[in-house]
Amino acid sequence: MKEQETLQSWLRECQRAVFFGGAGVSTESGIPDFRSVDGLYNQNYAYPPETIISHSFFQRDPLEFYRFYKEKMLYLEAKPNPAHRKLAELEAAGRLAAVVTQNIDGLHQAAGSRVVYELHGSVHRNYCMTCHKAFDAAHIKAAEEIPRCDVCGGVIKPDVVLYEEPLDGPTVEGAIAAIAQADLLLVGGTSLAVYPAAGLINYYQGDRLVLINKTPTPYDSRADLILSGRIGEILGQIQV
Repeated sequence: MKEQETLQSWLRECQRAVFFGGAGVSTESGIPDFRSVDGLYNQNYAYPPETIISHSFFQRDPLEFYRFYKEKMLYLEAKPNPAHRKLAELEAAGRLAAVVTQNIDGLHQAAGSRVVYELHGSVHRNYCMTCHKAFDAAHIKAAEEIPRCDVCGGVIKPDVVLYEEPLDGPTVEGAIAAIAQADLLLVGGTSLAVYPAAGLINYYQGDRLVLINKTPTPYDSRADLILSGRIGEILGQIQV
C-alpha cells in the first residue's frame, strides 16, 4: 500500500530517526496493555489497578502490591517480536538514533537496541529500599511474599515509575534531546493518552511524524503519515 511504501522510503532516507512507543509494541509479545478491552483496566480486583500500582499503596500494602505486580506485570517469558527486532536493525544500520518507550519489559534491549530511554523504568532493575542492593527480576518473581534483601532484610522496590511518582529527570532529558534532534519521529503502539510521557512528542521539530496504531490518537491531525494496524506486521515489512 502507498503508506507502507512511503514509510519504507522515509526510513531509508533518515539518519536520526527516533521511535516513541507504548504498550501496543509489546502486546504482540503476549504482554497485555492497560487500556484495551482485555487490558488491566478492564479486569476485576479488590482495588483498581491504578490504585494498586501507586506509590502510596506500595508503602501501605506491599504484599498486595506484589501479588498484583507479579501476576500482571512481570512477563519474564516474553520475547521480542518483529517490531522490537526491526527497530534494533534500524539502529544497527545507523538510521535510528534512539528508542523512547513507555514500557517496562526490557524487550527493546533484549532485541538488541542500545539507546533506549525507559520513561517508566524497568522490571529488570530492583533495589533494596534500605541498603540499595540491586536485584534482578527473577529474584522478585521467585519471592514467596514481599521480596526482601538477602543482606539487610529491607523491602525491595522495582525501579518502575508508580502512580504519584515523577519520571526520572535524566531519562526525560535524554528522550527530549533525541526527539528534538530527530529527522523522523516514528510513534507506535500508543494511544498517546498517558501524560507526561505522551507530551514529549511535542518536542519534535521535523516534518515526518509517523503514527502507527490500531486505533485513532489525539495526534492524528498532526501526523504526516498514518498507518493503521499491528505494529509488528507493519515494521516487519521494512527492508533495512
